[in-house]
Amino acid sequence: MNKGDSESAGRPVAAWRRQLRRARQTRRRARLLRKAAREAMPWWRRVFPTWRMVLSSLLTMVLLAVAAFFALYVIVQVPDPNAAAVSQSNVYYYADGTEIGRTGAVNRESLPLSEISVAMQHAVVAAEDRTFYSNQGVDARGILRAAWSTVTGRGVQGGSTITQQYVRNYYLTREQTLDRKVKEAIIAIKVNETQSKDYVMAGYLNTSYFGRNAYGIRAAAQAYYGIRASQLSVPQSAYLAALLKAPSSYDVSTATPALRAAAVARWNYVLDGMVDLGYLDKDRRAAMAFPTPEPPRPTPGVGGQAGYLIDIARKYLVDNHIVDEATLGSGGWQITTTFVKKDQEALVAAVRNGLRELPGTRKARSIRVGAASVDPSTGRIVAAYGGPDYAVRPYNDAVRHDLQVGSTFKPFDLAAALQNHATTQDGRAITPGTRYDGTSRHCVQGLPRDLHYCPPNEDDRDYGRISLRTAMMKSVNAVYAQEGADAGLARVRKAAVAAGLPADTPDMGATPALTLGVATPSPLDMAGAYATFDDHGRHMAPWAVQKLTRDNKAYDLPGHEATRAFSRATADQVTSVLKGVVSPGGTGYLATALGRPAAGKTGTTDNNLSAWFVGYTPELTTSVAMFAEKPTDHTRISLGDAAGISRVNGGSYPTRIWTAYMSAALKGRPVHDFRLELPAQTHSPRTEARPHPSNPPTHTAPPTQTVPAPTTTRPTPSPSTPTPPPSTPPATTAPPTPTPSGTEPPTPTDPPSTPTTPPSGTGTGPPPS
Repeated sequence: MNKGDSESAGRPVAAWRRQLRRARQTRRRARLLRKAAREAMPWWRRVFPTWRMVLSSLLTMVLLAVAAFFALYVIVQVPDPNAAAVSQSNVYYYADGTEIGRTGAVNRESLPLSEISVAMQHAVVAAEDRTFYSNQGVDARGILRAAWSTVTGRGVQGGSTITQQYVRNYYLTREQTLDRKVKEAIIAIKVNETQSKDYVMAGYLNTSYFGRNAYGIRAAAQAYYGIRASQLSVPQSAYLAALLKAPSSYDVSTATPALRAAAVARWNYVLDGMVDLGYLDKDRRAAMAFPTPEPPRPTPGVGGQAGYLIDIARKYLVDNHIVDEATLGSGGWQITTTFVKKDQEALVAAVRNGLRELPGTRKARSIRVGAASVDPSTGRIVAAYGGPDYAVRPYNDAVRHDLQVGSTFKPFDLAAALQNHATTQDGRAITPGTRYDGTSRHCVQGLPRDLHYCPPNEDDRDYGRISLRTAMMKSVNAVYAQEGADAGLARVRKAAVAAGLPADTPDMGATPALTLGVATPSPLDMAGAYATFDDHGRHMAPWAVQKLTRDNKAYDLPGHEATRAFSRATADQVTSVLKGVVSPGGTGYLATALGRPAAGKTGTTDNNLSAWFVGYTPELTTSVAMFAEKPTDHTRISLGDAAGISRVNGGSYPTRIWTAYMSAALKGRPVHDFRLELPAQTHSPRTEARPHPSNPPTHTAPPTQTVPAPTTTRPTPSPSTPTPPPSTPPATTAPPTPTPSGTEPPTPTDPPSTPTTPPSGTGTGPPPS
């Protein structure tokens, strides 16, 4: 090649190099200009990154996420089915290690998809994953939508597909960890790649929990409708699909009105989804009625008291988010409860003996008792009575929330006034010795102008001016309706909640009738609340499980810290007043047969729909509620009518049961006094002295109590779990309850029968007594 040729060949290269150099210079000048422009900006503007910085960061994050996903995809393998898929029993123990009972093996039998109705398959898709047949095992939009709902405060939502839920049921666990969720998504993708949609659908329907101890669609179809899975109709399928969101809560046979409404709304949501997906004709859907399921059938193997105690322990674990229902129901757990076998046997014997003392033959079918006993210093539930036999009556009366408590609510009225240093309408400080007008139908002063509340006393009896102490002994409605208004209705409600009644207790609004007990806490709630007075104002929420293990691994349980609900002075003054109820002059005088210091309160509701005694000693707090209902439809009926007598008072049979149980439970234990620390004014000359047992006052039978009828609702049975039948505890007989000499006891077979007429125009219903 000659020199000319070399020069001509080098010119393009030189030109390219010059262009490259100019381009670099141009970019450098542009960067310098951008830098100069940025430096010229205010400092606060320079804090924010440029769009180039944001874009590059996002791209880097995406690339890292993709790389991490592919790495995990290679590492994570589809595992063997988890151990929870294998049938196991849960074993429940008394506090001393004695077995209470067992929940049986998982109620499941797998079916091929051909034996599951097409309607059921479509309903599950509409309820749980409407992109099931098109997604790749996960739904990115669903996950983002759920995350957005959570972030924006619309509630925590799940973004899992049917495939993910199947993977969780069959291969993994339900623990809420990021590691488990990532594995779930990757395994779901792999399952989707290797298995058909029909395979996944069958697996999901055969492993899902539907409530009533039914695992899988075959067991669910039998439990709710008594038919084969292939026979499920569209409405029935939609309801079973709705149950997957909240299996036990959405069981309309046992749900509260609010949960029943939520279940029906979910059923409508499923049907509307089937219409949207083209599975159901719109006109046919409009004509569909809700398919009411069959009532829960008794579960074999939970006879006697075992089922009720297991229900309380299960509810404690689930409500405190220790274990969810599905995980607990999968089996393999050992649960040591707080129940004391000796005390439990004593409570069962006391109730059975008390019911046998009732006259008439109709009581066996209609009269029921709910009771609970709590250690006030620790909050341990030591005994509970939910019914005669869980296999026959799977409704736990110890935890039901549809029994008005009547006058057993009055201690909260008094506590509210003492705790808040309230005064009467004429400015006097309220103490147990403060006198009020006890005239029946005396209208409450100090209410808003549009409220007129004039509650009658029991049998319309007038008492004149009496102290709060005496009014508690005699259960005078007119006095405590006014005292509660003076304390402040909102403060009364707050005092009840502070003592331990759940804030969402039905009918516990700040209304005038609240003061006289229209609220409907459970017997267990009331035992826990009175335990707060027993423990000098310290509240310890009742608890039922002290040890939880599985596969030789112990699980952490929540601690139990007491909170200060009332000052010691307030609580001790309430106890001092309630001691007067358990005296020869009080409505609970039959409890004096216990022979040791005790305090408590009777309650009887209008139309005699329930009767209560809640009382305590320094060692133990116990509540007893008695009521009657028709066995066929659970309509509430009068206790007196059911027993064939005029009226059953809180001071009669409930107090007898309480006394018999407490006598047996405390037998052999040292006798202690309450060690009350009382302000000086509680001993002032103005305070009326209680009558001494050796010199009781001359009076007629202690007045009985009446209250308005609560709204009749069906009892809330617990989700049932099968257990082998435990042995029935031997009955123990409590000592007879003598009548204090010199006093005239209330006569259960022939109490006063004067009807109590509710006041008109109150807007709150008739008062309890």
